[in-house]
Amino acid sequence: MENTTYIGLSRQLGLRRAMDAVAHNIANANTPGFKAERLVFREYLANPESRDELSFVQDVGMARDLTNGPLTTTGNDFDVAITEQAGYFVIDTPLGERYSRHGRFQLDAGGQLVTGNGYPVQGQNGPITINSDDGRISIASDGTISNDQGVIGKLRVVDFEDPQLLRKAANGLFSAPPEAEPEDIGTPSLAQGMIEESNVQPVLELTRMMQINRTHESVTRFLKQEDDRIKDMIDKLARQGQA
Repeated sequence: MENTTYIGLSRQLGLRRAMDAVAHNIANANTPGFKAERLVFREYLANPESRDELSFVQDVGMARDLTNGPLTTTGNDFDVAITEQAGYFVIDTPLGERYSRHGRFQLDAGGQLVTGNGYPVQGQNGPITINSDDGRISIASDGTISNDQGVIGKLRVVDFEDPQLLRKAANGLFSAPPEAEPEDIGTPSLAQGMIEESNVQPVLELTRMMQINRTHESVTRFLKQEDDRIKDMIDKLARQGQA
């Protein structure tokens, strides 16, 4: 009798996690480089002995929407956007290499190109150091950085065979598991003075939120009806036992 309740509860737990994902997307609608996420569900079948199969709801992970976000012109020479779907900047952190689509960079006190958190941005030959007194910085579409004195370096941009394997890390970065090897993109497509915005569409996310809420209410009504049915059955059995 309780199997029906367990199945309904599994659906409610899945809906709760889906709502968390939608809320996280909405909270990051203005976070540059953020990619919307969707919870992935599948049917989990249990086959107890001498009983029919039971179908539960199981969430198996998150799927990241890898489509490009809109580009915004900033006019900042150190802002760089990846204009294609493939590609990640390589960031050096105390925990190792991390990857990001957020190209809002700056120079630290030593002239090194870093992220807003102070992590060095990696070039083809390691960190990039720029002397701001040597003229205006130019970043070509292939990532080559130059000024009035000539070429300084080239931004390292990598991609992965399956970007869905990347794991979220701190400060909006991604880490790669051992089975996900980064591959350098020889000729990336970059735009100087621009930032890739979040690809979250708030109106769609609000629509999903309402759909999840309606489904949750429907499951709640179903569980209450099932609870009333069980109580009614117990009450009838009790009266029969007293007869």
